[in-house]
Amino acid sequence: MATALRDESPIFLRRRDLIAAGWSDRALRFAVETGALLRPRAGVYLNADVSADVVDACALGGRLACVSELARRGVFVMDSSVLHVHLHAPRLKRTALGRPTRRHWAQLRRQPHPSAVAVSPLDAVACAVRCQSPRAGVATIDSALRNRVIDPGDLDELFGMLPRRYRVLRRLLDARAESGPESLVRVMLRTLGASVELQVSIATVGRVDFVVNGWLIVECDSAEHHASWDAQRRDRRRDRAAAALGYATLRLIAEDIMWHPDEVREALVGILSSRPAKR
Repeated sequence: MATALRDESPIFLRRRDLIAAGWSDRALRFAVETGALLRPRAGVYLNADVSADVVDACALGGRLACVSELARRGVFVMDSSVLHVHLHAPRLKRTALGRPTRRHWAQLRRQPHPSAVAVSPLDAVACAVRCQSPRAGVATIDSALRNRVIDPGDLDELFGMLPRRYRVLRRLLDARAESGPESLVRVMLRTLGASVELQVSIATVGRVDFVVNGWLIVECDSAEHHASWDAQRRDRRRDRAAAALGYATLRLIAEDIMWHPDEVREALVGILSSRPAKR
C-alpha cells in the first residue's frame, strides 16, 4: 500500500478502489487508527508521509496549487503560510480548516492524474507568478528552472498562460541564481541600471554571488550557510582577500532582501554612487 501511494506528485485512493484491490473496511480502519494511512475526507485515503498541506487540500476536495505546491517541491516562494488550493468549481458549502486558505478555480492548462492531489508544476508556477509581486515571480521561475521543476522549453507556454503585462519579466530570468534572495537582488540591481555578473570566480577569493559595475561584490547570506562562527570567519577572510584586489563587499541577509527591500535598495544606491563603474 505504501509503495502504491508514494510518488513525487502524491495521489489519493478511494475506498471503492481499495476494496476492489482486496482491502476490507476493517483493514482500512486499522490502518487509519495506527497512522499507516490518513483519511482526509470520507472515502478518501492518503499515505501517512504526505505533508499537512496535501492533507488539507484533499480535505477541501481540491488539489494543492500555486505557491503551496511549489513550496512542497522545494521551489522558492515569498510566503507559503496561506494554503492555496485548486477546486473544480466554487462550492456552496465551504469546509473550514482553521487556517488561512486561498481557493483557485481557473481552468488548468495541464490536466493532472484524476487522483493527483496537486496541480501540474507548470500550472502551479503560472498561478504563483500572478499571486506574488513581479520580482517574486521572477525568483520563483528562476528557482523552478534551476530545480528542474519546469524546463526552458516550458517558458513559451508559461508566458502564454499569463496576461501580456507579465511578458516583460521573461528577460529578467536567470536560472543561475542559487537562491530566491539572489534572484531578488539581481532584479533590483538591473532596475538600477547596474552592470551585473553572476556567480563569478575570483582568484584568492573564490566564487561570489555578484560582481556589480566591476568593483562591488554583493553576497546574499542566509542563516543556513553563514550562522556559525567558522562560516563568518571564512566570510571575513574572503572579504579581506577581495579588498586586497580592490573590491568592496556588501553582504546582505536573506530576511532583509525579502522583507525590507526598500532598505536594501537604499544601501545599493548609496554604495554604487560612491564609485564609477569600471570600464
